[in-house]
Amino acid sequence: MTADETGFALLARQIARTSGFALEGYKDKCVRRRIAVRMRACGVHTYDDYRTLLDGSPAENERLRDALTINVTRFYRNADTWNLLRREVLPALLDPGRTDVRVWSAGCASGEEPYTIAMLAASHLDTAGRGDELARFGVDATDIDRVSLDRARAACYGTGGLTEMPADVARPYFETAGTERRVVDRVRRRVRVCRLDLSRDRPIRTDYHLILCRNVVIYFDRALQERLFRTFADALAPGGYLVLGKVETLFGPARDRLTLVDPRERVYRRPQ
Repeated sequence: MTADETGFALLARQIARTSGFALEGYKDKCVRRRIAVRMRACGVHTYDDYRTLLDGSPAENERLRDALTINVTRFYRNADTWNLLRREVLPALLDPGRTDVRVWSAGCASGEEPYTIAMLAASHLDTAGRGDELARFGVDATDIDRVSLDRARAACYGTGGLTEMPADVARPYFETAGTERRVVDRVRRRVRVCRLDLSRDRPIRTDYHLILCRNVVIYFDRALQERLFRTFADALAPGGYLVLGKVETLFGPARDRLTLVDPRERVYRRPQ
C-alpha cells in the first residue's frame, strides 16, 4: 500500500469514528474528489495533514460531512418521471378502497421530492372532491445531511427551485414567506423528516406503497447498491412501487423480486 493509500485509509477510519459517516460503501472517486475540495479550501496537501486539522476543528468536521453528502435537488426534477407518477401511480395508490398510503423518500435532501409527492397526492384528492382523505397519506423523508434535513423541516424555498413545478400544483400548495415560498401546513404535516443513513440503518417500516430513491445509489459502490435494492424490495408492501433515477438500474437478487413497469422512468413494482 502506498503512503497516499495508507493516509486515505486512516482518514476514512477517522471520519467513520468521529462522524459516523462510513465511506467504504461510496464510490472511491466521488469521495476523494469531495475530500480534495475541502483540503484545498483549508490549504492542506496530504491526508495526514488533513487528519490533524480535523482533530482540532469540529467546524471542519461538519463542513466535510456536508461536502460528502449528496443534496442536489429541486421541485418536480425530471418532469417525465413525475408526470408518470401523477398520471398512473398515484391514482392507483389513492384508490378510494385503500385505507392509507405510505411513501418513503430515501435520500430526500432538502425536501423537494417528498413535498412534491405530497402535493401531487393533495392535488389528485382535491380534484376528486376527496380532499379530507389526504390525512391517510404519509411520507417518510430521510437523509443523512443535517443542513438538508433542517431545510426540509422548515419547508421554505426560493422561487428558483419551483420553476419546473406545474402551476396548478404550485399555486394552491405554497404560501408566501417573506422572499421565499413555504409549503402549506396541510401538505407539510403529511411529511415526516427523519435522519437515516442508507449505508447502515434499517428502513423505518417495511410496508411502503411507494419508495422514491432517485439519483442516490449511483454514488454507492456495487455491493452497497445491491444491498440497498434488497432493502427496498423488503420494504415494499405487495403491489408497491420503487422509483429509481433515470441513470440507475436495478440488479442483483432484487431484480427477480420486482417487475419493471416503465423502463424509461425506472419504475418497478412488487407483485401482489
